[in-house]
Amino acid sequence: MPGPYHLHMARRVIQDKYFKRAKEDGYVARSAYKLKELQQRYELVPKGGRVLDLGCAPGSWMQVEAEITGKSGVIVGVDLKPVEISLKCRHHTIKGDINELDSDLLKELAGGDFDTVLSDIAPNTSGHGDDLRSAHLCRAVLHIAEHTLRPGGRLGMKIFDGSEFQDVLTETRELFQQAKSYKPKATRDVSRETYIVARNFRGLRVRS
Repeated sequence: MPGPYHLHMARRVIQDKYFKRAKEDGYVARSAYKLKELQQRYELVPKGGRVLDLGCAPGSWMQVEAEITGKSGVIVGVDLKPVEISLKCRHHTIKGDINELDSDLLKELAGGDFDTVLSDIAPNTSGHGDDLRSAHLCRAVLHIAEHTLRPGGRLGMKIFDGSEFQDVLTETRELFQQAKSYKPKATRDVSRETYIVARNFRGLRVRS
């Protein structure tokens, strides 16, 4: 039975494989394979769909989204960093903070409510409170999703495992009929990151 060292080295080989493969396949980052695996398992992005990509830099997820949606799809990407990328579908990129987004503007750019909201956002890590900052970002993503998704829409977002994880998963289940967590194989073995994937958005909640 392989020991911890051998398992660690095996994972390192796999991760190096993704890095090299990204260059060969023309993706700007290895994170493309995380979305590819999520798509294969959960079909988050529909062909011809409207996709909102939060934290889209450097653009690898947008590349994968464009492959899936095809020329009839629309992608709107948002990030604090500028993103310059060529895609074979209609797309817009916004340089800005997700906490300051205008939901109506996002939907106007897309031509309607989104089919899918995706987020690969990670907080600046310090080793202390990273999971709390990640949970805060996820709640911002949920707020945006609630105001931009069509009923029946889908969600995929990165989150760091920690004390707030179960609470965020519960909050996601309040908005979607199905929600679970999944860690793609392309995720670094030392990383605490995982993903919450959700389907069948219930629709905007009416608050009294």
